[in-house]
Amino acid sequence: MANNKKKTLTPVQQEYQELQKQRETKRPVVRNCVNAFLVGGLICAIGQAIQYFYIFFFDFTERTAGNPTAGTMIFIAMILTGFGVYDRIAQFAGAGSAVPLTGFGNAVISAAIEHRSEGFVLGVGGNMFKLAGSVILFGVFSAFIVATIKTLLTQWGGL
Repeated sequence: MANNKKKTLTPVQQEYQELQKQRETKRPVVRNCVNAFLVGGLICAIGQAIQYFYIFFFDFTERTAGNPTAGTMIFIAMILTGFGVYDRIAQFAGAGSAVPLTGFGNAVISAAIEHRSEGFVLGVGGNMFKLAGSVILFGVFSAFIVATIKTLLTQWGGL
């Protein structure tokens, strides 16, 4: 806490702050980062294997295999979330499971599961995209901005 704020605290509050510092559990930051890196990398490796599966067995090209791969990864994450497995993976990996595409599938289905008791329309449908909706909105908006900038640069002889 900054010294300026510490001066405005009462002695009891300062004592509590000191007690809190002593009792606070130390977070294993390096271990958490390694776990996130390894699990995130494993998720990406699985995605790459699925992409090669589509290329080898279904005659997709590298360019066209991305969409079914993304759909498959989201579907797998939703199934694992439904069975409660993805939550255990997320507890271990932290951001390593939230940042890849599978984190999006987990966010969508978690909200749907949580609000299913309110009915399909108002519960599941109304709450499913609470978290994922902002991801979709800002993803589409940033893609629009980047595409506009690229188009303008291309038109004016840049790229």
